[in-house]
Amino acid sequence: MPIPEWQKSSYCGEGDACVNVAADASGVSLTESSDPDGAILHTTPAAFAALTHALKTGAPSPHIDVTHTPDGLVHVGGAVTTTDEKWAAFARGVCAGEFDHFGRCQ
Repeated sequence: MPIPEWQKSSYCGEGDACVNVAADASGVSLTESSDPDGAILHTTPAAFAALTHALKTGAPSPHIDVTHTPDGLVHVGGAVTTTDEKWAAFARGVCAGEFDHFGRCQ
């Protein structure tokens, strides 16, 4: 299986500290950069597009649950855990349109 080409937001800090996104023929994947071979959320382009739309509009995501905890963590789709800071950088990239191409059919 080929290694996915992960993309992170330009709003992320130096290094790999961010939420990463990749796509292939099977769909869209999200992971926490500190564990790119560990917890990965696999989803469809349509569900990812709905997530990015939700982030842009402030609405809840209809397909991918995003939960913020009091201790500063964000759980995405029951699979990926990241920090509020990394999620905020990802969301800024989403709002800037950096991930729009992942929501299109491959």
